[in-house]
Amino acid sequence: MLPTKEEALELLLKYNESDALIKHAKQVEAAMMHWAKYYGEDEHKYGIVGLLHDLDYEKYPDLHCQKTEEILKENDYDEDIIRAIMSHGYGICTDVEPITNMEKTLFTIDELTGIINALCLLRPSHSVLDLKTKSLSKKFKDKKFAEGCDRNIINKGIEMLGLDRNVVFEETIKGLQERAEECGLKGEL
Repeated sequence: MLPTKEEALELLLKYNESDALIKHAKQVEAAMMHWAKYYGEDEHKYGIVGLLHDLDYEKYPDLHCQKTEEILKENDYDEDIIRAIMSHGYGICTDVEPITNMEKTLFTIDELTGIINALCLLRPSHSVLDLKTKSLSKKFKDKKFAEGCDRNIINKGIEMLGLDRNVVFEETIKGLQERAEECGLKGEL
């Protein structure tokens, strides 16, 4: 099954109460939808994968990805959605290697959106709307900034995608800019 956005959001909210996790889910959703356009693929499906990628994280952090697989199977979700979500934990909590554009993109941008969110919080505008790739590149190099976001995963994902790092940064920022208000990054602009 490919759920509606409303159905996916309802499922997300059933398992998550943390404003930060819900905001993160919406940010990954926004970025994924943009990347779907970039690849000429299904925006809705990419969005659902982004929205639900951390479905189990709040209630089952020690079973991350595994519990999501179980929940999505119980709800008759399409296998490619489940596989994509599982693949974002590759090498961390799953052995599902990202293969498709959707899987590689989720693997790459999950941590990257965390760095972008942290960077927006520091900006005078608190907004992604005036964020430039150059600013993100500078903060990305600072290992102490948003140190909970694993740059090795991002770099590995960028390598998997076969794209220049600045392209990945720029396109991910664009995705967040397109849905800035919805994903909590509009700030003061």
